[in-house]
Amino acid sequence: MKIFFSFFMLLLLLNSCIKDAPKNPEADIESFNIPAELTTGATVIDQANRKILVYLTQEAYENGISPTLTLSKNARVSPASGEKIIFTPGRTISYTVTAERSENQKTYTLQVVNLGNWKFDFEHWQQHPTDKYEYPVEDDMSSVWSSGNQGVAISGVPKEPGAYPTRSTTDGYLSTKAAEMVTIKGTALSAFVGIYLYAGSLFTGNFNPAVVLVNPLAATEFGEPYQGLPDRFSGYYKYTPGAAYQDENQNIIAGKTDECSIYAVLFEGTERLNGTNIANSERIVARAVLADGSMKADFTKFDLPFVYKTGWTAQPGTKLMLAIVASSSKEGDHYRGSLGSRLVIDHLSIQPK
Repeated sequence: MKIFFSFFMLLLLLNSCIKDAPKNPEADIESFNIPAELTTGATVIDQANRKILVYLTQEAYENGISPTLTLSKNARVSPASGEKIIFTPGRTISYTVTAERSENQKTYTLQVVNLGNWKFDFEHWQQHPTDKYEYPVEDDMSSVWSSGNQGVAISGVPKEPGAYPTRSTTDGYLSTKAAEMVTIKGTALSAFVGIYLYAGSLFTGNFNPAVVLVNPLAATEFGEPYQGLPDRFSGYYKYTPGAAYQDENQNIIAGKTDECSIYAVLFEGTERLNGTNIANSERIVARAVLADGSMKADFTKFDLPFVYKTGWTAQPGTKLMLAIVASSSKEGDHYRGSLGSRLVIDHLSIQPK
């Protein structure tokens, strides 16, 4: 009888545990899958801004796509995974994910990125709704630029645009706005993990916050799909280095002056490069690099040729990506530079062959 009673109580406990199991509150789109033959580049899910960036062939754009989605456990989505999406001018396509705990929802906006015209004047900017950092968008409100601001946001900076190293400025060249990058002091939280400065940076591509704490260099994902072959990279910039150059340990390096960095890289494939391999990947086929990163008090024009790898020729069907990268401190990716170094860029352009 005692054994039966104990078994009965165990069943009650198990039943209670099952009933009380909490429902999953997550409402994320974890993957958004399109057949590779319909794309010109890898899909990006921008979790911070709740955007899905897709790079489609002209045929896929005209005929529509039927993406398959992976969601948080037990979540549901509308439109459903596998449902066909037809693109029409002016139509906003959104996916609403509802968590198992149904009061939690997230809405993602689908954006088709088409970089047929590689000219950027940095006139339009948007602001992250909670962290308040700025990022540039194109005339159609699509976003192809990213920065290290997302990483800086988790270090405890004030939630206001001017507190971040990359932002808009009205100090533009023949226009109302430009992109400004400033090397700023780290926070008390970042100093705890040995980061004493943040360089301003701007690049075509994506910032991946999921890996920033484990591998910061891998968080900067460079490149957007490019059709054809680029010939020249041009634009305007001005630069003022900060007063004292410091290394990654906050030691002042006497006699060393900070430099800015501006360059473009063409590489094969559809997977982005990142901060660990943007300088030395075997996939790189051409570079256009600003050699002089010294002070320029007034806007200065640069016009750089793409230098191609010796013997390389584009084969039929080769997919290419192009990254434009700028930073207020040339060695800022290793947390070296001068506090207060300021780079302003405007009217960037890639001229095709």
